Amino acid sequence: MSSRDVILGRVRRAIADVRQDDTPYEQAVDRSYLREHGARSVAETVDLLAENLADYRALVHHCDADGLAATIAGLLAERGSASVVVPAGLDEAWLAATDVTRVPDRLDSTPHELDAVDSVVTACAVAIAETGTLVLDGSSDQGRRRITLVPDHHICVVRVPGQVVSSVPQALERLDPARPLTWISGPSATSDIELDRVEGVHGPRTLEVVLVSGE
Repeated sequence: MSSRDVILGRVRRAIADVRQDDTPYEQAVDRSYLREHGARSVAETVDLLAENLADYRALVHHCDADGLAATIAGLLAERGSASVVVPAGLDEAWLAATDVTRVPDRLDSTPHELDAVDSVVTACAVAIAETGTLVLDGSSDQGRRRITLVPDHHICVVRVPGQVVSSVPQALERLDPARPLTWISGPSATSDIELDRVEGVHGPRTLEVVLVSGE
């Protein structure tokens, strides 16, 4: 018997006495809470996202679709990046203005190999204005979770306003809970008991977010 069988057996025994007429889960939780805090226009929602991203020490950039490739090339050059991890489904046009060495997102990539890469460029699934949070769901233009956790520099492209929502409840409506969701609020950081902040502990030390309009 495997560990999985043991765990599932315990779950079955725990719910064996649950009546079929019990209140369904969808109705058991009161969901009358506010879906968003205040009424904001689309522009105000995007501005709030940029403000909260910056408050989390992410570096925020704005451009239109025509200027996206040049913006990404400039950020990689400013960083001095010689290599970049590229998810399999990333739009090739996004990197058309740079000759930085592309490292494909491979299943057999080791943490040591990814640690040697300077940067990673991804899209995102949704961005939450009220919390300054980016959510990646492992889609082909975002790649495997580890490629955004090991390299020290992450450039994340957010299409505005289409991928921007006000609140967490609105974001959850767009997300598939069966996918590997990564929630990112600023660069990776932690602090010790004296509140000395250290960045780059559980993920990239530098997070740059490009808010691109016109896509």
